[in-house]
Amino acid sequence: MSRNTKINALLLLAVAALAVLPLVLGLGDHKEEPFAGADAEAERTITEIEPDYEPWFSPLYEPPSGEVESALFALQAAIGAGVLAYYFGLRRGRRQGEERAAAVRDTPEGD
Repeated sequence: MSRNTKINALLLLAVAALAVLPLVLGLGDHKEEPFAGADAEAERTITEIEPDYEPWFSPLYEPPSGEVESALFALQAAIGAGVLAYYFGLRRGRRQGEERAAAVRDTPEGD
């Protein structure tokens, strides 16, 4: 097993542990919505501290349900992942092209 394979396996194990450990340890069991987003937590905390707080503005679009909100968030994440994958793939392809061009340039003409 190569060094890169070991590192990738350890990273995959760490990601799996980060996803599973909160569920196994029961983190958030005492809450009504244990894994609510940071926005919902902030809103709840602000209303606890200052009950008559009024927000400065309202959202441009309020999804009709939590499922639609989750779907839009997943779509946003997928688009972001696609853009990043395209960028890194493009960089790798350019680098490989430059390496091939350099190898062709450096070879003797008689070969």
